[in-house]
Amino acid sequence: MSTPIEFSVVQLLRSRQMTIATAESCTGGMIGAALVNVPGASWVYSDGYITYSNDAKHRNLGVRQETLDRYTAVSEQTAREMAEGAARRANADVGVSSTGIAGPDGGNPQQPVGLVYLGCTVRGVTRVERHVFEGDRMAVRRQATERALQLVLECVTAEDPEPDRGGSSDEMDEGFLRR
Repeated sequence: MSTPIEFSVVQLLRSRQMTIATAESCTGGMIGAALVNVPGASWVYSDGYITYSNDAKHRNLGVRQETLDRYTAVSEQTAREMAEGAARRANADVGVSSTGIAGPDGGNPQQPVGLVYLGCTVRGVTRVERHVFEGDRMAVRRQATERALQLVLECVTAEDPEPDRGGSSDEMDEGFLRR
């Protein structure tokens, strides 16, 4: 039996002494909920923002009004600013975001139901993916949550581990836990 992805995310972040913040729109807290299902998530999960409205994205994450007006809330640019804003506001190493149209309403030819943008930033390096997921509202949200967690694994794994800062691993662990 394989390990659930959220366990792998928490384990990887803990092994690298990194923290994560979530910024969610269409997933409505499902990414954060998956993380807190893991015992010990408090070592790595710092903050979660559910920013369903444009005003909340702007006010809580610092998404620029110009971005929302020009590109809409469901865009690569907004997903990028959400992930970066969550990491910045939480002082976290990693920020992950979701914004999309879960349905059944709200889609159009340019932005169909199931369209989701996922963003992940790791210490200032950001990646955004565009997906069109199939199924009903809950299926779209579940698929987006699963892919967002996979994206975190990929982005954190792609980052080079920090160089040795000296000191014993116990000292580093104690410093990390006090963050």
